[in-house]
Amino acid sequence: MYVVESKGGAIVCMLFSLFFLGTWPAILTLLERRGRLPQHTYLDYTITNLLAAVIIAFTFGEIGKSTPEQPNFLIQLSQDNWPSVLFAMAGGIVLSVGNLSTQYAWAFVGLSVTEVITSSITVVIGTTLNYFLDDKINRAEILFPGVGCFLIAVCLGSAVHASNAADNKAKLGNLSDVHKNGTGAGTSVTIVETCPNAVAMKDPENGTGTKERAEFGTAEFLVELESRRSIKVFGKSTFIGLSITFFAGVCFSLFSPAFNLATNDQWHTLKHGVPHLSVYTAFFYFSASCFVVATILNISFLYYPILKLPRSSLKAYLSDWNGRGWAFLAGLLCGFGNGLQFMGGQAAGYAAADAVQALPLVSTFWGILIFGEYRKSSRRTYVFLVGMLSMFIAAVGVLMASSGHRK
Repeated sequence: MYVVESKGGAIVCMLFSLFFLGTWPAILTLLERRGRLPQHTYLDYTITNLLAAVIIAFTFGEIGKSTPEQPNFLIQLSQDNWPSVLFAMAGGIVLSVGNLSTQYAWAFVGLSVTEVITSSITVVIGTTLNYFLDDKINRAEILFPGVGCFLIAVCLGSAVHASNAADNKAKLGNLSDVHKNGTGAGTSVTIVETCPNAVAMKDPENGTGTKERAEFGTAEFLVELESRRSIKVFGKSTFIGLSITFFAGVCFSLFSPAFNLATNDQWHTLKHGVPHLSVYTAFFYFSASCFVVATILNISFLYYPILKLPRSSLKAYLSDWNGRGWAFLAGLLCGFGNGLQFMGGQAAGYAAADAVQALPLVSTFWGILIFGEYRKSSRRTYVFLVGMLSMFIAAVGVLMASSGHRK
């Protein structure tokens, strides 16, 4: 099998992983804003996410000659390595629950803030655990200041969302009574009746529509967006979105340490003479458990939806081809992104590989470019946003600088 051994090769894996993992959330957000049910999207996503793991296992995991110390993927499938397999599967379960949670969090607090908070929690908890699991191969005097930068980014991310939410509330408050049904923080917008132009406005995300187009950042744009999206957020509490986001962050903080235990057996759960799971075998089991959990939960959500989403069915899902190709692409990007992160982490330490949690730098770029996030916001929001991104840039550089070398 192919093994990444150099620090340079590990960093290349991390950089590709960073781009892939920062891009796939933008694709799923795009589909939700076009009105596709998240249950349909996530079921499509899980299929190609598992496919990516299978491709990696049968290519990188089968390249070269198999040895007793480093057996190829197919040989490891028949070995007595179930303690490590269970760790890998546990990592896949928490990742699946975390990814599922972020689908709903994106609608409430936006792509950028969701990714910043979840990634920062992942680094603060997950990187600390990986540092000790990896027998401290990363330089603590460099690593932990980077973790501190991520922690500051969490606080700034929450401030960005609170400030931007206040900006949006003020914009909606300036709409005339003709455009609103009710007043105050719990205002609900009746799209078809109160904003007839919303149907005629051009969709800024898929290029369809007629003559009129709401400008990014305006109250009319927010009303139009609410009319299209599958998850309605007007009148919902900010606390709901942030609670989902923090829960997802805790889930994400556990998957990498679990994968670390699966591939390096720090707790000595394997029998004597049984080789450690390779990255590719562990990633296969990791993705398989992720697929099973996601499938069960999303099929349940088809018939018993949450957050007042409309009910659906397997028949409706199978016939829904609107955006299916994009959902398949998102699954591939996430799958290859996670695989590359683990390949880099096995070489340079999983704590250093958590530098890919700077994916909000990529997600924020897509959020601003595609979704018009933070357009026409207040100066206070921009100050918090710049501070948040600056902390991320500093954290990425510091974490990569802490890279070690696994013996």
